[in-house]
Amino acid sequence: MDKLVIANQGQLAGTVEISGAKNAALPILMGSLLAESPVKLSNVPHLMDVTTTLQLLATMGVDIMFDEELNIEIDASEVSSKEAPYDLVKTMRASILVLGPLLGRFGEAKVSLPGGCAIGSRPVNIHIEGMQKMGAQIDVENGYIIAKSDGRLKGADITMNPVTVTGTENLLMAAVLAEGETILRNSAREPEVTDLAAFLVKMGAKISGIGTDTLIIEGVDSLKGVAYEVIPDRIEAGTYLAAAAVTKSKLTVNKVNPSHLTAVLEKFREAGADIETSATSITLDMRDRELQPVDIVTDPYPQFPTDMQAQFLVMNALADGESKIEETIFENRFMHVSELMRMGADIRVEGNTAYIKGVKQLHGAPVMATDLRASASLILAGLVADGETVVNRVYHIDRGYELIEEKFHKVGAHIQRLSN
Repeated sequence: MDKLVIANQGQLAGTVEISGAKNAALPILMGSLLAESPVKLSNVPHLMDVTTTLQLLATMGVDIMFDEELNIEIDASEVSSKEAPYDLVKTMRASILVLGPLLGRFGEAKVSLPGGCAIGSRPVNIHIEGMQKMGAQIDVENGYIIAKSDGRLKGADITMNPVTVTGTENLLMAAVLAEGETILRNSAREPEVTDLAAFLVKMGAKISGIGTDTLIIEGVDSLKGVAYEVIPDRIEAGTYLAAAAVTKSKLTVNKVNPSHLTAVLEKFREAGADIETSATSITLDMRDRELQPVDIVTDPYPQFPTDMQAQFLVMNALADGESKIEETIFENRFMHVSELMRMGADIRVEGNTAYIKGVKQLHGAPVMATDLRASASLILAGLVADGETVVNRVYHIDRGYELIEEKFHKVGAHIQRLSN
């Protein structure tokens, strides 16, 4: 199992090219199942979760090709299996997103209940109940969701409570080929959801209210393949900006949409950073500045994202003062705290809130990644700790960050991957 060895090299400098968004690419890859002709996707990041998704599609009989620029062509005109087996689904929660396309287009699906990061319960009951409202018969047997419909799904008025990103995406994909009108209320508004909706519209779906919390879908008879470019990864961009903040550096992230990070950039400014943006870049300058503590409450988009909580926790651990971070999305997302405390951080967790007292210095130590964003926080801590930091179980990081060592090397960090 690989591990990352990190040494403090001082300040970083330069530009990081941001990859396509994993959380947009995965539902769009699944959504390709809805098209009766080939889909061509660009700016898809090369990550473990993407590889797993392509393997999953291939097991269903989908033809997949790559060109020399690593664009992906997906031909789902002939699908031989409507099953997502446990062996593939167990590593990746997003696998549940084949349920909506399979049921919507073919009237049947057998999907293993998903796995993924161990950051708390993320129930799929909202997916199931929504599709039942659309006329599907669904049973859960031996760890599998078995869904069938007699003919096309029927439009329905569905309110999702609580807000769910994958639930919105799954029901949206089920609805585009349903008969009549579907209304999805309390929909997630994340840019990745909006990107999926834009992709579906380009294929011929009729969706209004995109970007709002109410999506109205008028079902169509079929969808065609198109060429589509995945949006940039806002969380990857935010992670590198946080690296600049903790190392008191000046760093630019390129190929990014700053409007996707409005709430995060506000918190960077509150932490003392100078921020400049262009249409496709963000520059953070923390040179000769002191990190200030910032209180954070995670909430669904457009509020502060749960996927940036761990990175800001490291910033607060080094800030001059006290702060608190309240996690409202997942109930088990402070597992990185004990690892950061091994490195000298002063953090106390009570319920869903972390209370942080800033310290002058973190210290290198062997630590263990527990989930994707926790991995990122430990790397940030290693960049500023004295001595050597070894991050174990980095397969988590490979699920969500493309070429992370190479990108950090280009801006002056010292990170080495070793195999046990």
